[in-house]
Amino acid sequence: MKRKVYLDDLPWEEALENYLTYLERIGALHPGRPESIDVEEALGRVTAAPVYARISSPHYHASAVDGMAVQSADTYGASETTPKHLKVGAEAVLVDTGDPLPAGCDAVIMIEDVHYVQPDVIEIIQAAHPWQHVRMVGEDVVATEMILPANQLIRPVDIGAALAGGILKIYVHPKPKVAILPTGTELVQPGTELKPGDIIEYNSRLLGAMVKQWGAVPMRREITVDNFKSLQEVVASAVDGADIVLINAGSSAGSEDFTADVISSLGKVLVHGVATRPGKPVILGEAHGTPVVGVPGYPVSAYLGLDLFVKPLICRKLGVVPAQRSTIEAIISKKMVSPLGVEEFVRVKLGQVGERVIATPISRGAGVLMSLVRADGMIRLPRLSEGYKAGEKVPVELFRTPEEIRETSVIIGSHDIALDVLANYLRQKYPAATLSSAHVGSLGGLTALKRGEAHCAGTHLLDEETGTYNVPYIERLLPGREVVLVNLAHREQGLIVAAGNPKGIQGLADLTRPDITYVNRQRGAGTRVLLDYLLRKAGIEPDLIQGYELEEYTHMSVAAAVKSGSVDAGLGIRAAAQALELDFIAIEEERYDLCIPAEFWETPHIQRMLAVMAEPSFQEEVRNLGGYDLRDCGRVMWRSKAIQG
Repeated sequence: MKRKVYLDDLPWEEALENYLTYLERIGALHPGRPESIDVEEALGRVTAAPVYARISSPHYHASAVDGMAVQSADTYGASETTPKHLKVGAEAVLVDTGDPLPAGCDAVIMIEDVHYVQPDVIEIIQAAHPWQHVRMVGEDVVATEMILPANQLIRPVDIGAALAGGILKIYVHPKPKVAILPTGTELVQPGTELKPGDIIEYNSRLLGAMVKQWGAVPMRREITVDNFKSLQEVVASAVDGADIVLINAGSSAGSEDFTADVISSLGKVLVHGVATRPGKPVILGEAHGTPVVGVPGYPVSAYLGLDLFVKPLICRKLGVVPAQRSTIEAIISKKMVSPLGVEEFVRVKLGQVGERVIATPISRGAGVLMSLVRADGMIRLPRLSEGYKAGEKVPVELFRTPEEIRETSVIIGSHDIALDVLANYLRQKYPAATLSSAHVGSLGGLTALKRGEAHCAGTHLLDEETGTYNVPYIERLLPGREVVLVNLAHREQGLIVAAGNPKGIQGLADLTRPDITYVNRQRGAGTRVLLDYLLRKAGIEPDLIQGYELEEYTHMSVAAAVKSGSVDAGLGIRAAAQALELDFIAIEEERYDLCIPAEFWETPHIQRMLAVMAEPSFQEEVRNLGGYDLRDCGRVMWRSKAIQG
């Protein structure tokens, strides 16, 4: 059949408002028939009607303390100079907290204020006022009063209040049923033996967990291949048994993207495409009166599509308002450019350095799920803006609490796998602490220190003139700055090549062969500096290396490029090659240090890291990565002159 290809470009807020208005008009967002459930099982559910107390709490006048119940009039006139004596049993009755108030009594004197002058006579030196230390009938809940309104998200305290008011059953809105339809000929179930072209189907599990978190019931269907008729049949079946239907993938305008046409054949497409990045090709429609959303296939786009469009649907069905994330103001660590007319959602790492919170952007790719795993928050680049300048203050939506952000040690600079191990041990030893490492290269890390954007920088910059690491660069880039240079590890750098070294690469000279493709590190990376030094030393022109301008930002990315077969070689650390079972041709041992500004040296952010680095178990795990020598781990290698001695 001839496909109708169309993509809108609406602002997402306008698209959502139009969609909700339409669904309200056709009755698709009505919560449905209320369910009666046990109060004790109602946590997280939403009340479908107001809840009124059947009884008062307390339902009798109760003593609020341990003491003596009395008639307050009998105590009048008592003072230190004119104490009153009361007969136990006749004028004063011993009661415990919660006991019913004896007949004729209207007050309780705390036992601490009672003095026995005889076994059956007490003395008091202060008068009791009426209803002193008494919990009167209905002090907490009065019979017939409203305990909970309709559309109340039920909390633990609400359960207690309902039970105190004599309520055992409660009417709640039914949980919306959300059918999740993964589509794609290339998809395979987790655990399947993979072959080139296979993609593990995890999106439906991710989306299912999200809707469950919002109070809905996910109903995951089996994978549907990219076929119009097959998808039409699955969607037609799903809309009859669900409150909301999500079709994952096929929402764009490719040759095998059938979602829009399928929805149109069964109902109506209201929006196809919104002005967001990522997540543009979302589809908002309905079939047989049921909301149907076409969710993009890339995981970050899918996540954003659910957060922007499906969460509001579920909340409307439940009668609650979507919870908003907390926000914080942060300083952008580097320039972020975005096209006009598109609202971009950028994931960031956060950490408080001094009095400022620093936001460092991480991968903006729609397919990089780990960017969400690693993110501490999200920055929105407005549609009518071209981005933000480095150093600009911007609002950030938090994925973690401000307290966690304050406890984060921020490392910006060169990438090293040992930092991931350090982050894990730091969290184990100090549960409140986290480590945020942003990989911008050694020079980028020192520049971040200069701008006050990190607690320390990972650096391994070789100075050609002196043959020493890091110090000459620090003296040039941070003149007069008080810093401490601490070693993390010595590590092997070399050529990462395919397993078995099928092209027989022996050294740097082989990179100039016409049959060899290379992947480089980004400018400013210590590995890039090392390569350029070694090339000059060997008299090799970079222009002769095919792929010299191709850049990756981490050692693992270089290793992954080699593993995929897209390149033949890349300079990196042995641990990256070992992790992906690749061959490694050792070339040079280098020193990887942490450059720490003196003002942060005594802070928990640094001292906790140093304590972890001294742990034998941490050092052993790093050695097991391959290519690491920790002979100087944690040792101060250099201090700036201002603080020497």
